[in-house]
Amino acid sequence: MNKSMMLAIAGVLSISCAGTALAKMEHHAMGHGKTVMVGGAAMYPTKNIVENAVNSKDHTTLVAAVKAASLVETLSSPGPFTVFAPTNAAFGKLPAGTVDTLVKPENKATLTTILTYHVVAGRLTAADIEARAKAGGGKAVLTTVQGQPITVANGAHGWTITDAKGGMSHITIADVLQSNGVIHVVDTVLMP
Repeated sequence: MNKSMMLAIAGVLSISCAGTALAKMEHHAMGHGKTVMVGGAAMYPTKNIVENAVNSKDHTTLVAAVKAASLVETLSSPGPFTVFAPTNAAFGKLPAGTVDTLVKPENKATLTTILTYHVVAGRLTAADIEARAKAGGGKAVLTTVQGQPITVANGAHGWTITDAKGGMSHITIADVLQSNGVIHVVDTVLMP
């Protein structure tokens, strides 16, 4: 896997949302930003994407998938990345047996493709995404590290992401700042 693909994956994990989901986030003042609670654990802006993700009880499946795809080193690198991070419940929406099949060594390429589709190169906060959406007529089309686009828009129920197959995910927690980017928690796995 090339470096730009890995960077995009890290970016996906750090993308955040605005609106009602943003208002629900728990913030605690810190020296370099705000600490956000995700999956019962504090996400420190001084730690990288992997260092924070391993502490979230809502992201154990994602962490296992990142390890199986050998993306730990990439997502620990300086980045920056914006990562749309699916929760365990998001992975649970996939057909039975899908995750078990994807983490097998023989399916590493497919797993890597799916994970890198959740990463955008650069650090895009909710405000950055909103500005792009305004400039784009209400939608921001972002190119993932995997190479295909995702479309982010603000609707009646908050920020949504539409994937290449027409599937839709909602950003449930936005602007989880990391030392190497930002994570936006999502409720559905995106599919290239």
